[in-house]
Amino acid sequence: MKNKIRVMLVEDNPRYREVIALALKQEPDIQLASEFGTAEIALRSLKDRSGGEWPDFVLLDLQLPGMGGLEALPQFLAAAPEVKVMILTQSDREADVLRAISLGASGYLLKSSTVSTITDGIRSVMKGGASLDAGVARFILNTLKTRLPKSDAEGLLTERQREILGLLGEGLLKKEIADRLKISYATVDEHVAHIYERLGVRNAPAAVNQAHLLGLFPLARPRSR
Repeated sequence: MKNKIRVMLVEDNPRYREVIALALKQEPDIQLASEFGTAEIALRSLKDRSGGEWPDFVLLDLQLPGMGGLEALPQFLAAAPEVKVMILTQSDREADVLRAISLGASGYLLKSSTVSTITDGIRSVMKGGASLDAGVARFILNTLKTRLPKSDAEGLLTERQREILGLLGEGLLKKEIADRLKISYATVDEHVAHIYERLGVRNAPAAVNQAHLLGLFPLARPRSR
C-alpha cells in the first residue's frame, strides 16, 4: 500500500481547521499529519524536527496572526525543499495571487472551494501538476493575453510549448493536455520539462507567472467548426 500524503495545515481559524481535518480523514490516501494556528510555530516544528517524518504537503493560509503566509512561504520551501505548498485563503487579490506563485507556491485555492476540489488539488500537485482556483486561472490567462507587444522573450518557447503553457495556466493536468491536443503523455511531459527549463522555474504556476513577467501569452487555439 502506498504511503499516505502527509499534510501540514497552517490556518488560524479553528473552525475551518476542523472542517479540513474532518474532510481529510475521509480520504484513504491523505493524512492530516499536523495543524498549526501560526506560521511561526509551524516553521519551528519543521526546523526542530529530527528523525521524525516530514510533511509532504503544506496547506497555507495567507492571513495569519504574526507572520503572514506570503512572508512564510519562502521560509517553508527553504526549511523543507521537497515539500509542496498550496495556498488556501480567502484572498483573491491579484497581487496576492501573483506574489504567491512567484514565491514558489504549487497551487492557489480559495476557501470557497469544495472539499473535493481541495483534496483533488493536493493529489494533482503531488503528481507534479498544479491546482489553481478557476477564477485565479482566468485572471492569470487574461493578464497574459493583455501583454500583446512582441518581445525577444517569445523565442524562448515554441508555438506548441506556448499552447501547452496556456493549458497549464487553465489548471489542466498533463494527461488532460495530451487528450486535448491529441498527443502522447510523454510528448507533453517532455514539452513541460523544456518549458520549466527555459523559464527557470519548478512548477506550472511559476511558469505561468514567469511568462506573465516576460510578456509572453498563450497562443489562441483554433475553434472547432
